[in-house]
Amino acid sequence: MPALLLIAHGSRDPRHAATVAALVDGVRAQRPGLEVATAYLDHCAPRIPQVVGRLDDAVAVPLLLNRAYHAKHDVPAALRAAGSRLPVADVLGPSPLLLAALDRRLAEAGPDLASPAVRARTGVVLAAAGSSDPAADAATRAVAAEWRRSRGWAAVEVAYASAGGPRVPDALTALTAAGVARTAVSPYLLAPGLLPDRIAEASTGTSEATGADVVAGVLGPAPELATLLLERYDAARRAAPTAPALTA
Repeated sequence: MPALLLIAHGSRDPRHAATVAALVDGVRAQRPGLEVATAYLDHCAPRIPQVVGRLDDAVAVPLLLNRAYHAKHDVPAALRAAGSRLPVADVLGPSPLLLAALDRRLAEAGPDLASPAVRARTGVVLAAAGSSDPAADAATRAVAAEWRRSRGWAAVEVAYASAGGPRVPDALTALTAAGVARTAVSPYLLAPGLLPDRIAEASTGTSEATGADVVAGVLGPAPELATLLLERYDAARRAAPTAPALTA
């Protein structure tokens, strides 16, 4: 069985690496015996060249939500620079497991949000990092639409912590104008850091009228993410070409 090489972006914030380590523990708990290694694109160690050389066989799984610049360019370029031809799994999104993880974090912040009746009166801001890639932003909007349709929220607005707008306060204003009874903010981000902190700060507002009623935590080491990483690993492993058999 090839190893699972988890490729994370990395951050100067130590909470990022701690979250990745906790997620790796979750993957190992779900599949004992599978070798799981971690490498980072930036800021953290070990980097990709330090890891791929000691793996006899592996599948690279990017810890990324959308197929944006990091997935399209940075990960393949880093693997090529390391002299690696490992198969690379798809990014995490979209997936029903991500929606389940978003539900989990919101229910932790506001337990009554597990009730369908409460969700039907609640508008949610899906707060993502944002991207200069229009396809990535379109994918986030599709996640928001599916989350509303499948989970019964009164409305789901998308906001971004970087790149173009709208920002969290804009999305909260839109939800209030739509007449929802309650508002919630759910970060569509994997680990704590600068952007999640920015989202949390923007979610409080300057008054009771502009702040969200509930603010969820980042996805973090949710068990649904560990399951999803293994799904992506399995799909890439099955699709990888096998070496031809030797003939006499």
